[in-house]
Parts: sequence; structure tokens; C-alpha cells
Amino acid sequence: MTQNIIGFTAPSGTGKTTLLEKIIPLLVDAGLKVAVLKHGHHAADPDVPGKDTWRFRKAGAESVIFSGPDRWFMICEQGEKEPAMHLKRLEGHDLILIEGLRDQNHPKLVLHREAVTKHPELEGLSNVMAVVSDQTTLDVGLPVLPLNEPEMVCRFILDTFNDG
Repeated sequence: MTQNIIGFTAPSGTGKTTLLEKIIPLLVDAGLKVAVLKHGHHAADPDVPGKDTWRFRKAGAESVIFSGPDRWFMICEQGEKEPAMHLKRLEGHDLILIEGLRDQNHPKLVLHREAVTKHPELEGLSNVMAVVSDQTTLDVGLPVLPLNEPEMVCRFILDTFNDG
């Protein structure tokens, strides 16, 4: 199964999470089943120390699943480090949004905020589809979408995957 994937990459503080927060409901309203893979550069632990799932992991369980009446989650120790392993777990979604993983080859949008960097950080990136910026007059040889207009970013994403 081919997955529709689009990444969002930019330096910290540029607004990746805020933009994703705004476009996810728009994509869902358009009828898509959306998943998000958040890649971080530091250790993260959704467990609360002392709670059962934390205690099971600290006792040596490689994976722990919590199941409740409204949702479930799974915590695994990182084995295979390839993003493909994580993406495989998200099969069945219409669109997977990735925050981070800038060095991978999936299609991506590069966010740029003038207060964070003078120019969009495009060097060394592959498969960049567009720049999303608070400076819409940038000359970068790619479409430039307005950072503060999530509806336009959503439309770009929908048009991209409906054409493919």
C-alpha cells in the first residue's frame, strides 16, 4: 500500500506544531483519516513516573499497551531506528503528517519564519514541495504558501495528493 506522506521541517520555534494543529482539523473535515508521526531529537516519555505503564517498562517490558474505554496507546523501546517501521504502524490512514525527519526522502514542506531564520533552510533537503512562510515574496524557486493561512496550506496538500 502506498502511503500519502508529507513532512513538515523547520528549526525549533518556527511554528510546525501550531500549523499542524490548525491543518489537521481541516484535513479531517475534508474526509481524510490523518495520522501524525512526531520525530524528536531528545528522549521523550509519555509515561508518568509511578503509574502502571511506567512501572511495567521499568521492570523490563519492551512494549506496554494501555487500553481504556476511549483510546489506547503503545509504548515501545526503540528497536529498529528506521522511520519505515513507524510508518508501517500507520497503514490504513489516508495521510500521514510527519513533524521532523528532515533527512528522509518523503515529500515535505519547509516552514520559515523571518524572526527565526533570515532565509528558509533548504540546503541538503530532498523532495521539498513548497515553503510555508510569513514572507510570501520569497524567491526560492518553489511555491510559497502563507504561514498564517492554514486553509491555503491544507488546499495545497489536498490538491497535491488528489493530482497524484
